[in-house]
Amino acid sequence: MRQIILDTETTGLETRDGHRIIEIGCIELVDRRLTGNHLHFYLNPDRYIDEGALQVHGISSEFLADKPRFYQVVDQLMDYLKGAELVIHNASFDVGFLNYELSLLRRNDWNLINDHCTILDTLALARTKHPGQRLSLDALCKRYGISNAHRKLHGALLDAQLLAEVYLALTSGQESLLFHEAEDQATMSQESIDISNGRQALNLTVVKADSSESQAHDEYISMLEKVSNDKAIWSKLVKSTI
Repeated sequence: MRQIILDTETTGLETRDGHRIIEIGCIELVDRRLTGNHLHFYLNPDRYIDEGALQVHGISSEFLADKPRFYQVVDQLMDYLKGAELVIHNASFDVGFLNYELSLLRRNDWNLINDHCTILDTLALARTKHPGQRLSLDALCKRYGISNAHRKLHGALLDAQLLAEVYLALTSGQESLLFHEAEDQATMSQESIDISNGRQALNLTVVKADSSESQAHDEYISMLEKVSNDKAIWSKLVKSTI
């Protein structure tokens, strides 16, 4: 199964206000393994960036001035994404922006991102697993022991890398069932035979304590009795076996 962990950064919160995507980060998983086939773009949005958004991701208009526009990378992006399952945290936000960008092209070949990919929202998945808990990406990193100390600001590729780790941790039980159940069933009977044969083949030598070791043991038990006011369980067990 091919999955793409995807994240975006934008000029603001609402497409209805004309806000645009300025960064796209994609991490590829095949059969739940990182492939190294990543995709990353910075994009010139041809508009100003809200101050609130700038404080979140730190990407300035000056930095983006020489970057490509969305229409210049759309074919490369969609060829990379098509047929995959997109794994996105709070998917409605990123999918909404991607579909908005596609609509601005006024082309008939790509239309909606949902026409070419399936979508898995890790926020919805986390809500079913951890109801009533904080479920931001940072909160999930903390819950699953994933270090994000190097993350001072949001970034699409960095957040996609963190989300890949969170997703694998969030669904690790599924991985066990999907990938190991058949193998476990196939080997269970053979393992039981091997264990049984191993027991029969063992020829262990019993080495008893010598007199000095026995004396040291008795002295230690006596010490336990004294410090516990004759309440040491071990000494009672020893006496019951004599």
